[in-house]
This record gives sequence, structure tokens and C-alpha cells, in this order.
Amino acid sequence: TQMINTMETLMFGISPIGWVHTLGSLPAIPVAIYMFARHGRIVPRSGPGVVYFVAMLTGAATVFLVAHQPVSYGIGAATILLLLAGYGVGRMRRLGRAGTYLETIFLSLTAFLLMVPTVSETLRRVPDGHPIVTDPTAPLLLGAQAGLFVLLVIGLTAQIIHLRRQGRRAAFAGSGRTLGG
Repeated sequence: TQMINTMETLMFGISPIGWVHTLGSLPAIPVAIYMFARHGRIVPRSGPGVVYFVAMLTGAATVFLVAHQPVSYGIGAATILLLLAGYGVGRMRRLGRAGTYLETIFLSLTAFLLMVPTVSETLRRVPDGHPIVTDPTAPLLLGAQAGLFVLLVIGLTAQIIHLRRQGRRAAFAGSGRTLGG
């Protein structure tokens, strides 16, 4: 136990399984950023989409082994449900375009659920021994969480508008007309 306590002290107070959780879910962040920038949404049936799925599932499943707060279990369970729904709903052809909307909303919510604890834990652990925030009700932490929520609302709105425009373009292209005339 002395070795484990020393390891935890040397590594931001994170246990070995905590590092599996952290490093396992970490690839989801740059992959999500890439897909949002390139496609405007998380694209599940793509190479980056597979990486996102594995990283998110690793992080969400291991949260049950490292969580210290009850809310963490809820975030983990919600992430797993939204992740599975997001990757499954696009395969339901009978939903048509609604499936793409649901897929986009579900997977954007998983990115939000990844970033809230990521930002919170980073602010509460870094720099090691002297974290930026020590109180869960600190204005900086609450402001960061509120900023993420605003980003979610703006992002989902933009995604839905983009999907609607794509649908209209496809409908006009199928009819032989153009949007200008």
C-alpha cells in the first residue's frame, strides 16, 4: 500500500485504475474535435467514429471503478446509454432522416458528458498539489461548466440547422430544381 500511496501522490492523486480511465477516454477529445470541425458532428460509421466509441466506452465503463461522487455514476450510465443509442439509431432505416438527427443529438450529448467531468477534474487537480479550484462551488468551476452547457446548446442548434439545410438540398437535388430558382 505504501507504493500505491506514493504513486497516487506522484500522479495527481490518481490511482492506477484511474489512469486507465483517464488515458482510455482521453483519445475521445481530439477525435470529437476533429469530427465536429470536419463534419459538424460525430460520425459513428467512420474510422474516427470507431476510435471515439472505444475511448468513450472505456471511460464510461471504468468510471464505476474510480468514481467518488454519486453524480459520476449517473454520468457514466447516461454516457453509455447515449453512446449505444447514438451508434445504434443510425442503423434503423425506418427512422429515415430522424435517425440522423437523433444520432447527432445523442452523440453530441456524450461529448458534453465527457467534457464536464474532464474540465472539472482538471481544474480540481492541476497543478499537482496546488489545484486551480479546491471547492466544487467555486465560481471558476461553475462558470466553466456553464460555458460547456452554452456551447452544447449553441452546438446542437447549429447541427440541427445544418442537418435541415442538408435535407432541403437533397430534396431540391432530387426534384431537379435548384435552391436559387
